[in-house]
Amino acid sequence: MARTAASVENPSLEYLAHLGPYRVARGELALAGIPGVVFAPLSGKNLPAVAFGHHWMQPIERYADTLRYFASWGIVAIGPSTEHGPLPSFAGLAVDLATSLSLIAHTRLAEGAVTVDPAKIGVAGHGLGGGAAVLAAAQDSEIKAVATVNAANTRPSAITAAGLVTVPGLHLSGGKDVLSPPEANATLIAEGWAGPVQLRTIKKASHLGLAEGKHWTNKLTGSEAERATQQVARMLMTAFFLRHLDGQEQLADDLDGKISGTKIIEIGHG
Repeated sequence: MARTAASVENPSLEYLAHLGPYRVARGELALAGIPGVVFAPLSGKNLPAVAFGHHWMQPIERYADTLRYFASWGIVAIGPSTEHGPLPSFAGLAVDLATSLSLIAHTRLAEGAVTVDPAKIGVAGHGLGGGAAVLAAAQDSEIKAVATVNAANTRPSAITAAGLVTVPGLHLSGGKDVLSPPEANATLIAEGWAGPVQLRTIKKASHLGLAEGKHWTNKLTGSEAERATQQVARMLMTAFFLRHLDGQEQLADDLDGKISGTKIIEIGHG
């Protein structure tokens, strides 16, 4: 059977390398009971939704363009702004990710113009927020897909929790991340994953490459915002969630193929 021609309704990975066709509005998650932000298309019914966990000490504003990117492709994107102190509870952030998804999935947004399908929800996160996303998926069977970037282990252990997650996982690691090297965290999470999983290295990505703009932690970690890292991570996460939350199976081959600047890492799964 011939493959359906790519379009904005049936995108290929090449399409997803750019902002999507949806106009995006920003709102406050606090209206649903948790501090944070919501980015959503101006209209759409039964959309997928993703909650994103921030890294240690990172304001959720450092991920605003990533959340906007998701929304431009029809994914309601949520960023809880909790657990920002120097000694955060990432178990608490995991609860906030799951709770915010549940709230949004049962709330009509934009005066009813936007609704979320409760069967199409996922979690994502950066660094320790990636670990929190794994914890959330291990605890909440409603979560259907998980993506992480430079995931770091948490307390309780995201590495241990990975063995309880049976839904698809995508773990992106930074080839130049010296603080959370792939072999110490993302690889161990992927190896323990109980469901379908892919581990892919973004070759030139450093620890805070995904986080936007400037912040005092850039000097602390020796890592700056990286537009190339942001571009490929957004593209891959968007494709992953559209495939696994919204049934866009035409993206399967692209996600399993060679992508410039990245490398799939073979793992001893299970």
